[in-house]
Amino acid sequence: MHNSANHHDATSYVHAISFVAPGLPDWQHTQAVLRGESTYQAAELATYQPTLLPPNERRRASPTVRMAFRIAEQLTRNTTTSAAQLACVFSSSDGDMAIAHRICNALADATRLVSPTDFHNSVHNAAAGYWSIAANAKGPSTAIAVFDFSFAAGLVEAHGMVQVEQQPTLMVVYDVPAVAPLCVNRPLTMPVGIGMIITPDPLNAIASLQLQVDRATATPCNNIALEAMRTGNPAARGLPLLQAIATGSSDEVNIPFDEERCLKVTLRTAAKGSSQ
Repeated sequence: MHNSANHHDATSYVHAISFVAPGLPDWQHTQAVLRGESTYQAAELATYQPTLLPPNERRRASPTVRMAFRIAEQLTRNTTTSAAQLACVFSSSDGDMAIAHRICNALADATRLVSPTDFHNSVHNAAAGYWSIAANAKGPSTAIAVFDFSFAAGLVEAHGMVQVEQQPTLMVVYDVPAVAPLCVNRPLTMPVGIGMIITPDPLNAIASLQLQVDRATATPCNNIALEAMRTGNPAARGLPLLQAIATGSSDEVNIPFDEERCLKVTLRTAAKGSSQ
């Protein structure tokens, strides 16, 4: 990853946000809950049909790829920057556990016949690869996994891309629960995806970010249901940051970075009411 997390004077700017979880299908609904304007009610997410994928790929897309595209497509609908011009950072703690499960099942079977499609899609950067092709995004692309700390790692990588390459960057952080028996050892409570478009340009930004890694206690959500979501899926570790942006706070938010440290995000927000 780009080593820019401790350059505390380096500022990046958030221009669009997306969020998806059960009961929260988009950023508009999420903002209302984060501000306390409406009550969170869990509801199953409808199956998403990625608009940029060709029909054949759309039919074969796994829930994990669909979640990544749901976040990315929401973001690119809410920005004037073309998707093709954005660098990409895709961060997922577990990647595609459904495909890992099917491959493990196939290898445990006497015939050991692994689906070529599953094998093709088993790599951790599959979603990033599909996006690069579908959006014609030929810029830098990174796919990373840092277990429970994948949100902070994705944000550091995107911030580094903005600072080093001076390039607007699409950040997509997502995790979808595994099926049995993998879910026994890796229990995620629900599917969650968070995305941001982060750029070096302050014009029309929702918020500015400065990052520093330090020993600190993670910032919780002040809502019981959202706090359960935050701790129940690594992608949702960024919820306190989104809450601060939604409520127009200019504060410091601590996001778990490793077992002992947090990513301290110094936040300055634009006026409350952004509906990106």
